[in-house]
Amino acid sequence: MLRTTALITIAAMAAGAANAETLRWARAGDSLTLDPHAQNEGPTHTLAHQIYEPLIIRDTKGAFQAALATNWAPKADDPNVWVFKLREGVTFHDGSEFTAEDVVFSFERAKSETSAMKELLTSINEIRAVDDYTVEFVTNGPNPILPNNFTNLFIMDKGWTEENGVTEVQDIANGETTFAATNVNGTGPYTLVSREPDVRTVLEQNPDYWGIEEFPLEVTRIEYTPIQNAATRVAALLSGEVDFIQDVPVQDLGRVAETEGLVVKTAPQNRTIFFGMDQGSENLRSTEGNPFASAQVREAMNMAINRDAIQRVVMRGQSAPTGVIMPPFVNGWTPELDTVPEVDTEAAKALMAEAGYAEGFSVQLDCPNDRYVNDEAICQAVVGMLGQIGIDVNLNAQSKALHFPLIQNGTTDFYMLGWGVPTYDSEYIFNFLVHTKDSERGSWNPTGFSNAEVDAKIESLASETDLDVRNQTIAEIWEVVNGETLYLPIHHQVLNWGMTEAVGIEVSPEDDPKFKFFEMN
Repeated sequence: MLRTTALITIAAMAAGAANAETLRWARAGDSLTLDPHAQNEGPTHTLAHQIYEPLIIRDTKGAFQAALATNWAPKADDPNVWVFKLREGVTFHDGSEFTAEDVVFSFERAKSETSAMKELLTSINEIRAVDDYTVEFVTNGPNPILPNNFTNLFIMDKGWTEENGVTEVQDIANGETTFAATNVNGTGPYTLVSREPDVRTVLEQNPDYWGIEEFPLEVTRIEYTPIQNAATRVAALLSGEVDFIQDVPVQDLGRVAETEGLVVKTAPQNRTIFFGMDQGSENLRSTEGNPFASAQVREAMNMAINRDAIQRVVMRGQSAPTGVIMPPFVNGWTPELDTVPEVDTEAAKALMAEAGYAEGFSVQLDCPNDRYVNDEAICQAVVGMLGQIGIDVNLNAQSKALHFPLIQNGTTDFYMLGWGVPTYDSEYIFNFLVHTKDSERGSWNPTGFSNAEVDAKIESLASETDLDVRNQTIAEIWEVVNGETLYLPIHHQVLNWGMTEAVGIEVSPEDDPKFKFFEMN
């Protein structure tokens, strides 16, 4: 009788798991804020996608799919205008109606100075509501790829934002916190139940979601727990404490895949890992003078880094070494640009000597320890490699919440960064990472690199409709970027998602699971 009762209990538990009303989700780091325009960062966008919505999303294969807009096209009689038709009958979580007024407000907010998303909108001169469900975007010349820029531009409720005093975007780089950083009112498939940053976030399915008949929506509750420690994160999956982790450590892939009831799904990611250097300052913060101002020093560093060794030893094969800070998904990528620099320690030492640094120099390397796959371990490996050419690197590894403001505020000498390209076009990389840092562009470019001719070419991309001419301009910009050794590319990242067999989803190249797509077995 006891045995029968136990079997019934186990069967009931299994049925509950199969129904999977609750999905327990973990990854290395948390969202940095709930303000949807304050930080252009993958985990932050991933959480936002469950609560807020853009006009267009990318599906699990990276293709466009209608979200709050149902269709979009250039205006027939004016190529400088894109017309977006909005979805009718949509409400925000508090019941207020979604209209064109909210779209205009949200895009104007995202264009503001403290927004991390403004580089995506530099070609827009005016945003106007034609009626409650039609919005026109007026651009500075025809912009053939404008919709590509909208997939992470989330729409806020204008009334809610005004009532709560958060019309201004949170200045996250300078430590500001606001009501919008901890509270939400979106149109998305899930509503916020509770939020403890870096501890636990709970979401529940929105019963009034417009897409309730269009998507599987088999996950009705999400319990999100950031677990920075790799061993602890894997242990949580192995023990059944969580159902889904985004970042299975490379050293544990076999262990997870071989565990009954668990699966690992792998795919190339639309993201490249690289290092940047302050080349413009007269004096660095961590050393006298500025060795990085020398192109010879930068080239020597590029030659000293053994990407293949990092792939074999640190990443255990789970990376694709590269010579460009652009993943293969992106328009502008070529096999020639992707060629991995040859390792030549002796030639690198000779370049260091020619630059006046035969005895080397010391510098601090700032590195995150909870953002990219094996980020701190990659940094440790590079420290050793640069040591072979006389560069004494002091590693400062810390949480991404502390690391990213160093880059955004330009208070780092030498740093790691990973860059994904949600637009699938080189213009996105150039706007954020190459253009001279000013009020509109270059917010993630603390290198000090500034080239007026390159800036003009970058700005021309937003209105060039001849794609052959546009692609030639892109190639010319990449020639300068690589020729100057502006950055030190390392590899394209590979994604490894670990999950129970009950979870039915394929890996997205954007590393942004949208739980409304999840089907539970």
